[in-house]
Amino acid sequence: MAFDLDMIKKVYDRYSTRVDAARKATGKHLTLTEKILYAHLSEGDAQNAFGRGVDYVDFAPDRVAMQDATAQMALLQFMQAGRPQVAVPSTVHCDHLIQAKVGAVADLNTAIDVNREVYDFLASVSDKYGIGFWKAGAGIIHQVVLENYAFPGGMMIGTDSHTPNAGGLGMIAIGVGGADACDVMAGLPWELKFPKLIGVKLTGKLSGWTSAKDVILKVAGILTVKGGTGAIVEYFGEGARSLSATGKGTICNMGAEIGATTSIFGYDEKAAAYLKGTTRGDIADLADAIAEHLTGDDEVYANPEQYFDQVIEINLSELEPHVNGPFTPDLAWPISKFATAVRENNWPAKLEVGLIGSCTNSSYEDITRSASIAKQAIDKKLKTKAEFTITPGSELVRYTVDRDGYLDTFGQMGGVVLANACGPCIGQWARHTDDPTRKNSIITSFNRNFAKRQDGNPNTHAFVASPEIVTAFAIAGDLTFNPLTDTLTNENGEQVKFDEPQGIEMPVKGYAVEDAGYQAPAEDGSQVQVIVDPKSARLQLLEPFKAWEGTDIKGLKLLIKAKGKCTTDHISMAGPWLKFRGHLDNISNNMLIGAINYFNDTADSVKNEITGEYGPVPATQRDYKAHGIGSIVVGDENYGEGSSREHAAMEPRHLGVRAILVKSFARIHETNLKKQGMLGITFVDTNDYDKIQEDDLIDINGLTTFAPGKQLTVVLNHKDGSVDSFLVNHTYNAQQIEWFKAGGALNIIRKQMAS
Repeated sequence: MAFDLDMIKKVYDRYSTRVDAARKATGKHLTLTEKILYAHLSEGDAQNAFGRGVDYVDFAPDRVAMQDATAQMALLQFMQAGRPQVAVPSTVHCDHLIQAKVGAVADLNTAIDVNREVYDFLASVSDKYGIGFWKAGAGIIHQVVLENYAFPGGMMIGTDSHTPNAGGLGMIAIGVGGADACDVMAGLPWELKFPKLIGVKLTGKLSGWTSAKDVILKVAGILTVKGGTGAIVEYFGEGARSLSATGKGTICNMGAEIGATTSIFGYDEKAAAYLKGTTRGDIADLADAIAEHLTGDDEVYANPEQYFDQVIEINLSELEPHVNGPFTPDLAWPISKFATAVRENNWPAKLEVGLIGSCTNSSYEDITRSASIAKQAIDKKLKTKAEFTITPGSELVRYTVDRDGYLDTFGQMGGVVLANACGPCIGQWARHTDDPTRKNSIITSFNRNFAKRQDGNPNTHAFVASPEIVTAFAIAGDLTFNPLTDTLTNENGEQVKFDEPQGIEMPVKGYAVEDAGYQAPAEDGSQVQVIVDPKSARLQLLEPFKAWEGTDIKGLKLLIKAKGKCTTDHISMAGPWLKFRGHLDNISNNMLIGAINYFNDTADSVKNEITGEYGPVPATQRDYKAHGIGSIVVGDENYGEGSSREHAAMEPRHLGVRAILVKSFARIHETNLKKQGMLGITFVDTNDYDKIQEDDLIDINGLTTFAPGKQLTVVLNHKDGSVDSFLVNHTYNAQQIEWFKAGGALNIIRKQMAS
């Protein structure tokens, strides 16, 4: 039986009317993406067509999902909104705060003890406001959502950048900051710039070592980490229909690495089979009744160039397995060229750790394909050369693969099963190493591999591949080994070669679980008390940010001019800092400590213009705040790339940074800045970045006439008395300008609820 079935019925009941209205308004055939977007307009039936990449549109998502690291801040904000219950079905998933160290049981018990205060807070808030709560150990948010909540043609937002995983079941699922989640839970429309559309036509069929993971690794190489920005990627074609639902989920999940708003596949037989296999046959029956609306029109797929802004075609029959990295998920290498790349670039060929699982690749199919390689290692008497870990995506998957003997297979080849949690993928990894700074290589089936992402070591060369390729590399312990063609020497001195991996899409005996880890909210939460200890180091009730003073902003100090890649990991690190995600002041001590200062090529070292000395970024900014001095952060291209964490926007806001000026923003981060009342602006001429000097006093003019599409002016008052000025762009619409003026979107929500 599915969750929220009545809600899904209501969504499906209106589909035909909504799609017909959209066809009439646009005067054309529709992609699947357009059908879902127009079916979820907050205004109801479409009255006119929207311009892609131009028009801001209000939507009404069907549900909200939050993981424990981001849920803390999202729910602290929601508590200020004044509502007795959430307006749409919402869930919290405890998956980010479990550190991988010893093994699943010990690590989970430690996490429950260490994080008790946070888990109790999240459970009580969920109880009070009618939110479904998934306990620690239940699984990773995206896998749990795919198994329980995703439905074809639906729309959801989630406070994690890999929310698009649900696109594997035909759902538009978009990663957002907690303030956006707060809006939707409060019953307000959710705003998004109508996205551009990228169509990916898949022909042929996967075979041998090639898997669904290789599709997105290939696409990442084509589009790069920002090629999908402002766009939804829609996959179609015979090749798409041949992929399993969980394989499609993998592709959509990692679409976050190309900057895409989300990614999606149409409803088909594979989606129906997965719904039925996860005891949601009732949803499959409902979807079958409106199946024509849960895929793009035939005319669209017959002539995709007429309907998409960009079209990519990939023949799955010719696709090679890929390995992407190091240090960025879009550096794509076909397996046939990877060994040469390792040698030519002098990357460490010795593999120290192979890690499979995570929210991206932890399905039953992934585990069985990997286990088939592990079984070969046992049978062919191969000794595993690298450390090897397995992270199940959910308790449902873990219990089922354990029942079917696959975890025992991994144990026999030396693998360690970790808790059903994010773990090493997000830096929650107490890595076993004799030198935590050594230049080394690891390979994972995760989605993200920025420097220091997994273990905090900038010298760790992290590569990304499919679980079966990772398993083969771990056994070989050598990145110059090609599992498709090369042999290994076994314990008897014989040369042996791997056979192609074999997998099963879904368990023959069906899924099974004893305790999935779900806790339903209280039927009446009005008497539930949510208590936050004012002395807590991990939780802190929020105070509203101050409203704009009504003038141009003058005399800003330059806090940092960030050089090169500056992701949300650079702005607000994860790993050990996750424990402070519910305490804004404490977590602000990690603000921009990973960013490289343009003026000294050093991280966490900036000039304090009050003292003239160099020191940590957060301490310098706290000094400015104590003296009532505003500051500005300057950044490079795709600033804020990476996760959805709004802490990267809230920390500068909290510490008194007034504006972020960059060459370009990643989508989620720019929205998060706007929601918090921060000014996010971009260079008209990116060469103006070079004009900014370390000792400048900086003015931002034009705010008194702040308006959509109207440029602002930045004035640089140099230390030598000279002045530079230049125009800057912004993407604020009228509503977002009101957020800025009010000091943040939440301040407006609070007033609306009070009235």
